[in-house]
Amino acid sequence: MKAFDSQVINIDETQYKLKKLIKLLEAKKGRHTELVTVYVPVGYSLYEITNQLRQEQGTAENIKSKPVRKNVVSALEKIMRHFQLYKQTPEHGLAVFCGNVSEKEGESDIELWAIEPPEPVKVKMYWCDQKFDVGPLMQMIAEKDIYGIVVLDKSEANVALIKGKKIENIAHFDSIVPGKSRAGGQSSARFARVREGLLNDFLKEVGDATNKAFLGKDEIRGIMIAGPGPIKEYFINENYLDNNVSKKIIGTVDTGSTGEPGIHEALNRGEHLIKEAHIVKEKKILQDFFSNLKKGDLVAYGLREVIKAVEMGAVQTLIVSEVALFSEVEYKCKCGFKKDFLRNDKRVCRVCGENVRIIGEKDLIESVTELAKNYSTNVEIVSGDTPEGQQFLELGGIGAILRYKI
Repeated sequence: MKAFDSQVINIDETQYKLKKLIKLLEAKKGRHTELVTVYVPVGYSLYEITNQLRQEQGTAENIKSKPVRKNVVSALEKIMRHFQLYKQTPEHGLAVFCGNVSEKEGESDIELWAIEPPEPVKVKMYWCDQKFDVGPLMQMIAEKDIYGIVVLDKSEANVALIKGKKIENIAHFDSIVPGKSRAGGQSSARFARVREGLLNDFLKEVGDATNKAFLGKDEIRGIMIAGPGPIKEYFINENYLDNNVSKKIIGTVDTGSTGEPGIHEALNRGEHLIKEAHIVKEKKILQDFFSNLKKGDLVAYGLREVIKAVEMGAVQTLIVSEVALFSEVEYKCKCGFKKDFLRNDKRVCRVCGENVRIIGEKDLIESVTELAKNYSTNVEIVSGDTPEGQQFLELGGIGAILRYKI
């Protein structure tokens, strides 16, 4: 039985573990319709669900293929036995996935994953297919901190979404609005009219794209309008935006640039406007880390240096990239049996340099999180989607802000 541990240090780790589990379940494919998914909603009786599964077990006895019939019946039996471990339905309900995941025809490998999700299960489901149904779990990992952002001046504009730690570009526009200097022989009044018309057309195009991207999207918490100069205020005040979109504007931010650099600049300068967004929190954590790194004080980086610091009790905040390059593995090589951290792209023994045979494996985040729990160390998981996140990954994807200098 594979179990999901919901006792974690912070919500980022919960989300990370759930994402990892979903990815694992999505990769499991049945050779036939023999993978069983069961969701037990909050407050629903496990006894009633068990009775339903017993009826489904009777129905499964009619499956023509003997191996498929045996696998489905065995999966249902295993799920019902698992339910006996609970005195009552867990607080947030229960999700169970079980079936034959053997990659070889004719062989049986019945595995079970039981999950007490971090959010309430709202759907009652029994489903038998060639794949597990992870839809309700996917809804739990959907980003909830979503903001809109428009960065513009008279030359170009970008419309984007800030989803947790990720920037999703929706549209980019280049304008043909000329500068304020007119061509020779052209009257200033005529030039001003042409320029004003082109600017109006450009801002209308940006406004239409903004309305299309954000109108009716209840999940968007707010919209930031940014850019150099007064164009952003003009864009807001001259009714280029639908009234319902305008109501979601949380403020404007002055930037020195537009395009993607302008988006990142707006996020930094508009931190106070979207202080709850994950991407701002992540940037702040990494900026603190790099600031300490620049001073050469109260910081550690590199896998073994950071683990040593954690074991000394010196780490205040342990920072790990969700795309970290290492895993903790148990392996066998010509030196014998060992346990060590190895690069995911280079599975060789650090002592003898030989390729190793993996016996067991745990990813870096799970491993260091378990270690951190013993030393009251806060764990922060960061993405590789921001410039700071990429820079951090280049240092190895693991670092620490220290309590004291070591």
